[in-house]
Amino acid sequence: MLVVMRAQATDEQVRAVCQKIEALGYRAHAMPGAQRTAIGITGNSGEVEAGSLEEMPGVHEVIRVSKPYKLVSRDTKPDTTIIRFPNSAVTVGGQDLAIIAGPCGIESRDQAFNTAERVATAGAQFFRGGAYKPRTSPYSFQGLGEEGLKIMAEIRDQFGLLIVTEAVDYESLDLVDQYADVIQIGARNMQNFSLLKRAGRARKAVLLKRGLSATLEEFLMAAEYIMSEGNYNVILCERGVRTFADHTRNTLDLSIVPAVQRLSHLPIIVDPSHGTGKRNKVTPLSRAAIAVGADGLMVEVHHDPDAALSDGMQSLFPDQFDALMTQVRLIAAVLDRDIPVPTKRRAELASSAG
Repeated sequence: MLVVMRAQATDEQVRAVCQKIEALGYRAHAMPGAQRTAIGITGNSGEVEAGSLEEMPGVHEVIRVSKPYKLVSRDTKPDTTIIRFPNSAVTVGGQDLAIIAGPCGIESRDQAFNTAERVATAGAQFFRGGAYKPRTSPYSFQGLGEEGLKIMAEIRDQFGLLIVTEAVDYESLDLVDQYADVIQIGARNMQNFSLLKRAGRARKAVLLKRGLSATLEEFLMAAEYIMSEGNYNVILCERGVRTFADHTRNTLDLSIVPAVQRLSHLPIIVDPSHGTGKRNKVTPLSRAAIAVGADGLMVEVHHDPDAALSDGMQSLFPDQFDALMTQVRLIAAVLDRDIPVPTKRRAELASSAG
């Protein structure tokens, strides 16, 4: 069920409705919109009796949500969600496109800082890097753990980049919650429902990657798990699905971008690095992702990909990332979207123009 408040409803009226819902034994999820607030109701096994809610001050109507995902749906929140971050002008889901870039794994302080400097100069707003690496082989590089998180916290302080990194279990999620700005839930954990619930109890934004074989509904239901625990700052990420194709690591499903945007208010970005697994495909698929309407990109960049401990074959060289940023800026402009020029780079351009 969904309670739609009147456009003129006060904060006190919204709180009163939430308290009433909770008194009935359900959970209330207030979702402010541009014009009015909608309050989703979860925890009910059947249809909620609407009569007592419809008569409350400030209520416009009570409607039934037929989709299995309630909070994720545009029925609940028609306006696209814009994820904001404390003490930062960076957003995900608005007119500005979010660019997340960095190495697959944090291997050393020098490696991370060399890459961070280049992606920050090129215009990325977020730095990605794995402190915990879920690998197919138990003998592969598994990440530096908390040491890697500390290195990324230093990068945020020096370059102003927000930090995105993956949590693989409860223990690592607690640490990622302390150090990072965005908690990533990887493809292998998309249906780890207990981990999704734990991420939902965090108050950091969560980047949820689509599972290797997940349908659109399964993807949205995974996001519902997070939101049902009270964390509404969810970013979806298409990173390719497993198919019969052997010319690419995964099959990057760009058609899911408009499909998600039709059904859900959550922003969705694209990871062409994992989606293709091959360096020469990353830039073309990045261009296509922006053209199809994605809210941003997540791109692997390494200062020396041939020596990378993981995913070197799909990581761009810094010069390639520079070229990618130039191209996607041009495509974004056609769609009336923007990739903000970093403050440092803006100053350099102004100086050269003068």
